[in-house]
Amino acid sequence: MMVMLKTKKDIDYIRKSSSLLVRTHAELAKVIKPGVSSVFLDNLAEEFIRDNGGIPAFKGYNNFPNTLCVSPNDEVVHGIPNNKEIESGTILSVDCGVIRDGYFSDCAFTYEVGEVSKENKKLLEVTRKCLDLAVSVANVGNYLGDIGFAVQNYAEFFGFSVVRELVGHGVGKALHEPPEVPNYGKKGKGMLIESGFVLAIEPMINYGQKDIMTLDDGWTIKTRDGKPSAHFEYTVAITEKGVEVLSPFNLIDESLSK
Repeated sequence: MMVMLKTKKDIDYIRKSSSLLVRTHAELAKVIKPGVSSVFLDNLAEEFIRDNGGIPAFKGYNNFPNTLCVSPNDEVVHGIPNNKEIESGTILSVDCGVIRDGYFSDCAFTYEVGEVSKENKKLLEVTRKCLDLAVSVANVGNYLGDIGFAVQNYAEFFGFSVVRELVGHGVGKALHEPPEVPNYGKKGKGMLIESGFVLAIEPMINYGQKDIMTLDDGWTIKTRDGKPSAHFEYTVAITEKGVEVLSPFNLIDESLSK
């Protein structure tokens, strides 16, 4: 499993790609509310990305038909946008990728639509904290198992479960590059983290059991027990200077607070 270590120039380009991606999410955050459809969000995202010099990374990837993966409630990831109105109380995972100047970025955020239950709020809070904890240990000289342990330990403390079949990954000149970044593991195990790693770290945490299933559309993955799932994802660059989150959520949070 050969990891392509990124140069400062590579990281600069991925940062620009990630910046457009975060701005795309921030535009979506302004309009996500009860009654909108995921197709509406998908069209908005594609238009914004193309108008700002980017290319949607997901559209056409392994024949995926859309710009966004939109996964409500018990859908974990890879939900295909449709014309159904999104109801109040939904938690909505929106995953998007951008290609800009030949470099990829990847970022997901789970949104609250209208008034959601306190149980779902807790799931989102814990999953987002899992991501922050994962980033805090993604340092040169640590191991990929340290990232997985940080996510798993925190999620399971609250009685939630970690999806095993779906993992984070390297990102750069391709959407999915080595290494795989599991959200479970043991400290000090797995690949050594080196300067030049650029990773998409993406906890996928289920309210109930960890088991998942793929629907007949061949894409949508949902929890087997029908309980909700949350998903947050950063693209991060790791160098001797530390970990830089290339797709921070600050613009998204600002849009949501207005």
